[in-house]
Amino acid sequence: MNQQRLYYFDWIRIFAFCLLILYHTGMYYVTWDWHVKSPDAGPAIEPLMILSSPWRLALLFMISGVATAFMLKKMRVGALLRQRSWRLLVPLIFGMFVIVPPQSYFEIVEKIAYQGSYAEFMQRYIAAYHGFCRNGDCLALPTWNHLWFVAYLWVYTMIGGLIAWLLGARLDAIGAALGRLLSGWRLIALPVAVLAAARYALVDHFPSTHALFGDWYNHAQYFFVFALGALLAMQTDFWARVESLRWTSLGLWLCSWALIVIYWSIPDALASTTEVLQWKPIMRAVYCVCQWTAILTVCGFGRRHLNFDSAKRRYLTEAVFPVYILHQTLIVTMAHWLKPVKLAPTIEGVFLVVLTFGISFGVFEVVRRIAVLRPLFGLGRTPAWPASGHPAQELAAQR
Repeated sequence: MNQQRLYYFDWIRIFAFCLLILYHTGMYYVTWDWHVKSPDAGPAIEPLMILSSPWRLALLFMISGVATAFMLKKMRVGALLRQRSWRLLVPLIFGMFVIVPPQSYFEIVEKIAYQGSYAEFMQRYIAAYHGFCRNGDCLALPTWNHLWFVAYLWVYTMIGGLIAWLLGARLDAIGAALGRLLSGWRLIALPVAVLAAARYALVDHFPSTHALFGDWYNHAQYFFVFALGALLAMQTDFWARVESLRWTSLGLWLCSWALIVIYWSIPDALASTTEVLQWKPIMRAVYCVCQWTAILTVCGFGRRHLNFDSAKRRYLTEAVFPVYILHQTLIVTMAHWLKPVKLAPTIEGVFLVVLTFGISFGVFEVVRRIAVLRPLFGLGRTPAWPASGHPAQELAAQR
């Protein structure tokens, strides 16, 4: 057991949050339903979207479980729950009433041609108006949209803290036993089996809603990986095995991704045939293979190549959560405003990504310097960096 900080998890967390910006920009251009849609939306980049969609959020929940385990080694359960409630619930509530509403406003402007002003919309938003409907599908207000992750993470942290309080020192023994169990073929097969069981049992009856209540399939998969991360955080032998299997995991991930893309690309005329329907149960298991082996791949290569500290890591570790809070509203707003310009989709997409990163980090640079704003974006009371500090300055000072 080793309680030393695992820097590669910080880098993976940074990578995963940055990937969300690319993914949510892509959502503007694919055929899947989203808040706003490009006039040029089509299936061209959907295979690339599928490359990350099964696992990117599960990876974040697993890393959050790891982080929770390390925090429990430094503070009592009660202190942890108070700290996490402050760091998660304050930005969630602030986000729901300040950051997220423009997404819903531009959504109804585009989908139902709403003509009211933003101020009029906000009056209805705060009043929990449910009359913005299209084809019987009504927008539930107020909403947390992409901040659902924060709500779920708070709930899982509270449950995890309660379990840790009840089990006490026995939790370490359970983690050690689980780490020993997940070796060899079991490291891949057993988590896939649990994820597949949840998918077989729940996905048809409880499709994804991100509404917290009744979202049982998502809870089954996300709390499972959160718990895995928490239990295995200190098991250095387990993470060493993950690293040694990184190439195997990569091969399984890419092969399962290819099979999923082929299956989901079957034309509608063939999708309902008996021959294709017979493959559905198998493809659900393939989906879970893709989900878990991608997580193993990222963690394995991360442990191999990213287990180091640097000024950039410290800066980005603090920055990614405020950037996450801001990013989707920026994408939706800029995508809507850029429509009349009629840029080529490739150029427009690049601009959306660049501007989202640039504006998000610009806002972070302001927020981190103002004490009253820091809790609204999930930052601690005191800066992790001096107000005048910057990664480049610290690196220069170290030379």
